[in-house]
Amino acid sequence: MPPYFETVKSFADVPISDDGVDTLSFLEASDDLFGSGIFGFVQSDIRGNIHGVRSRYQATHDHSGTLEKLVRYESGEHQKHGTPCLGLAFTCKALQNMQQDTSSELHVCFKRSYDDVLKHHHSFIIRSVVSVSGIRAVPRRRDFYACIAQGGSVEKLDEELAKWLAGLDKL
Repeated sequence: MPPYFETVKSFADVPISDDGVDTLSFLEASDDLFGSGIFGFVQSDIRGNIHGVRSRYQATHDHSGTLEKLVRYESGEHQKHGTPCLGLAFTCKALQNMQQDTSSELHVCFKRSYDDVLKHHHSFIIRSVVSVSGIRAVPRRRDFYACIAQGGSVEKLDEELAKWLAGLDKL
């Protein structure tokens, strides 16, 4: 069986038209990002955001063909399901940091990402909790690669991950 990362829909495959990002393709690429419990604290937040987008898409399909349309339509109703998924932005930035800085452990890459993307959205108490129990819970680099590569080539994983992250970054 091929490694998980080679079998899932990539954000690089999510179509972007003049109208915006295709909602259904985005949701398909968002399903179970890592296929495991890695980054559970982040995945929980992302899953909640994705659930909100999916629920909104299902309830207002005619007005939600793209993420942009979904957000515009729900803004008139003072909803928040389509707000940008900061958890995805955080994860994307952290993994980009990981690929760019191959000498640092993942917790360092994730801390940089947290400071850039999420820190200013959190109170002092939340920042402390994230710093102690969230960021430090990130696996060691070699353990992360072993889990995600699932016996496949780490070079192939890095190549696919770079495409996936570039696609997510565009969104």
